[in-house]
Amino acid sequence: MILRGIAGLLVLGGQIATLPEQLTITQEGTPVAQVRRSDYGLPAMGSPVVNTDRLNRLVDQIDKIVYRPPVNASLDAGMGIVPERMGYKLDRRVFSQRFFGFMVVGDAATLEAPQRAIYPKVDSELLSTLKEKMIGQYTTYFNSSNKNRSNNIVLAAKAINNQYVFPGETFSFNRTVGIRSAEKGYTNAKIIVRGEVSEGIGGGICQISSTLYNAVDRAGMEIVQRYSHSRNVPYVPPGRDATVSWYGPDFVFQNKYNVPILIRAVVFGGVVSVQVFSSETVNAKKRDVPSASKRLPEEVPADGERDVNRDTSPKTR
Repeated sequence: MILRGIAGLLVLGGQIATLPEQLTITQEGTPVAQVRRSDYGLPAMGSPVVNTDRLNRLVDQIDKIVYRPPVNASLDAGMGIVPERMGYKLDRRVFSQRFFGFMVVGDAATLEAPQRAIYPKVDSELLSTLKEKMIGQYTTYFNSSNKNRSNNIVLAAKAINNQYVFPGETFSFNRTVGIRSAEKGYTNAKIIVRGEVSEGIGGGICQISSTLYNAVDRAGMEIVQRYSHSRNVPYVPPGRDATVSWYGPDFVFQNKYNVPILIRAVVFGGVVSVQVFSSETVNAKKRDVPSASKRLPEEVPADGERDVNRDTSPKTR
């Protein structure tokens, strides 16, 4: 642990009675926690010492409060660059040193949580090169008058939009989009779309995973894991779908190129468009992929079925 390199156990000495009892911990001047000296003292050999187990738990607690994840640079709707934002985490070593100062000599009754910068993986300069060349694109269509299904499609598209996949990295649809729940805004889409049974809350997201599959396949990505519905779905040609379910199949691909790729997913009206961008230097080995029909899918009321019908054997390439 971090404290072992500082002072495992520190003897506080007889002056403890004169030292301040309470310490206020702040972040950018705002109090975020208050602790009492007596809660972190541990009697030993007739003299108080610091209880390092409790201090380590305090460090973990403050680290969670202070933590701000970095945000990569991204593209707005007009392909303009939205600058990156720095992230921050607690400087655990400096915090522990200052806490010991409070315990031993009563330096101050307030401790500003020291922060360490976390740099985003993609800044504006790198993004400016990654938007140079579109190496894959795919478009599908849906009935925008079905509000619940449309809502789920929009949410899933937002989750994969502006995602980066670096050389050698894999992209998991389920890991990226996360669980489809009412708390995240997903709604029930209780309809069957010519053979595709909705998965209850989140119904319709298979159209996003299928559109993504065809876009990255066109871009030459390596398909690691893909499952098909047991019956054809109308928004992509036969055999070109990628079904997903939180407790079931996933869609996974790997970037085998030597430069990162950027995924763009846009929904407008009844159209889903997924684009794959990279640098001009990428040696893309594109594949021919049949385009989707523009005919709107036929929808019929579901009969209460919730599970996605699927072929459980993986389709890999």
